[in-house]
Amino acid sequence: MIEMFYSAYCPYCTRAKALLESKGVALTIFDVNEDPMQAINARKRSGLGTVPQIFINGNHIGGCDDLQALEDAGKLDALLKA
Repeated sequence: MIEMFYSAYCPYCTRAKALLESKGVALTIFDVNEDPMQAINARKRSGLGTVPQIFINGNHIGGCDDLQALEDAGKLDALLKA
């Protein structure tokens, strides 16, 4: 299960979403602008107040740069398949 706390106004969110969608995985998006409670949920789960915040199988991955670093290191596909 891949979850992402997201804002449509955030270029990092758009980039992270595009990378995950390119992998063909099911992605649950929590839009913090449409539902402000999701911003609170994101902060509770990640300890951070920024978006995107990405979780794979319940594990906090981080933001866009963290996701890209996993991809660049060749580790993202294995996480997505687990």
